[in-house]
Amino acid sequence: MSQNLDNTDLKILHELQQNGRARRNKLAEIVGLSVPSVSERMKKLEEKNLIEGYYAVLNPRNFNFDITAFIFVQVDNSSFYQDFVEACQNEAEVLECHSITGDGSHFLKIRTYNTESLEKLLSKIQTMPGVKKTRSNIVLSTFKETRQLPLKAELD
Repeated sequence: MSQNLDNTDLKILHELQQNGRARRNKLAEIVGLSVPSVSERMKKLEEKNLIEGYYAVLNPRNFNFDITAFIFVQVDNSSFYQDFVEACQNEAEVLECHSITGDGSHFLKIRTYNTESLEKLLSKIQTMPGVKKTRSNIVLSTFKETRQLPLKAELD
């Protein structure tokens, strides 16, 4: 690993991915270090930008976001790239925007309330700078969704 992480760092990162609210004394107990040592390691992991933040994961359905869709977007040419990306970043219902190879130039993950709001969002996306074509896939069921990385550590 290019960041020179030892097994203790990997264990800390693993635990934080499982529970971002884990108390430092609990982390210290898990990895066998003092609380100040764990705090120092966490600070260094944050400074290296290995930990980007600590977030609550909300249940979208409990907030009436009943539609998840993936949208393949074909942007006409690279001169529209930055404007399109900025337009996506300013659209709250666009959760992810990826530049891709293959079918299309960008891939969006969106969450919205219902098919009416999806239709309005699609209309907005189709008028974004350089958008030539879109293809949408609506999610029927989700069986796995995570941002947790499969870190390799000897987890005792």
